[in-house]
This record gives sequence, structure tokens and C-alpha cells, in this order.
Amino acid sequence: MTARRSDAGRPDAPGPHAQGPFDPGLQPERTELAWRRTALAIGIGSLVSLRVFPLLLPPAFTAWGFVPGAVGLVAACALWFAARRRQLRMTAWLHSTLPGATPPGSARITAPGGGLLVALTALATAFGVLCIGIVVVSSFVQFRG
Repeated sequence: MTARRSDAGRPDAPGPHAQGPFDPGLQPERTELAWRRTALAIGIGSLVSLRVFPLLLPPAFTAWGFVPGAVGLVAACALWFAARRRQLRMTAWLHSTLPGATPPGSARITAPGGGLLVALTALATAFGVLCIGIVVVSSFVQFRG
């Protein structure tokens, strides 16, 4: 059973079985693609750091050169999947806000918050602090030895 479409292009009775995007502008889909591009950029930067950091550090600290790259790759994978989950949740929330979408007394779906943005900000800050620490320790070891 498919939902009928009104003149505005929105389903009259979306429910849980609604098909297709919520709006013609595809805003949730565009946002998901932007988050995926961010995850891809973090992944590529992490791969580059896996290649460069171990070569730049003194031999005693070579293993520490792999830490930022490994953390970045794990974060990029988590961000990739979180972006998809956020898009599905946002689409479900948008469909639930239409008139008649939720019967009275049923639980409403809440909109996704800014958790993904906060997590990305914390990751970027931690990554920067870690990289600065590696540079400071490696320069200290080079000047001292």
C-alpha cells in the first residue's frame, strides 16, 4: 500500500511505510552526503598521517606516529555510519511531524540533536592536541639528544 501524494508533493498519510524522500529539496540526504564527505576527508588525512608521522619521529617514538592515524580511521568509520543513522532518524522525524502522522497518545520521534557535531569537534580538538604533543616531544628529544 503506498501513500497518496498531495499537491505539495508530501504524503497525505505517511506512517511507517512511507516511501521516498520527505521534501523535493532532499535536505536530509544532502546533509548526509556532507557528513560522508567529512568522514572521507578525515579518513584520507588519517591515512596520510599513518604514512608521514612514523617517518618524522625519532626511532624511539615511531610507534606513537601510528596513534593519530589509527584513531582518525576509527573515527572516520564511526562518522560514516553515524551520518547514515542521523539521516534515517531525521527523515523519520520529518515524516512524523506531518498532520495525522502520529495517532494521539503515541510516542513522537524526537529530532536529531547536535551530538554528531559535538563529537566531531571533540575529535578534531583531541587530534590537534595529540599531534602538537607528538611534535613537542619529538623536538625535545631531538634537541636533547
